[in-house]
Amino acid sequence: MYSFQAEGEYIKKGKTEPERLFRMAGFITFIEESYNELVQKVTWPTWAELQESTVLVFIATAIIGLLVFLMDFVFGVTSNPYWKGVVGFVYDLLT
Repeated sequence: MYSFQAEGEYIKKGKTEPERLFRMAGFITFIEESYNELVQKVTWPTWAELQESTVLVFIATAIIGLLVFLMDFVFGVTSNPYWKGVVGFVYDLLT
């Protein structure tokens, strides 16, 4: 990046070499501390806990999928031009 200075001169804006090294050292420190935290401080789930959580997610996904299917079925959200859903069917009966 360049910045305009008086009398038609351009000066280059940027970090000096020590500033760049200081920022790089900070980044390296961040990576090292993150790695140490993941290895030493984090409590990872056991295999049994992981399996239980996975089964729970599958069951919840199936239930939510079923609920969305039922709502689509009831309200007639389909590409079939003859099926208007339960709501459409009741409306046709009443009119």
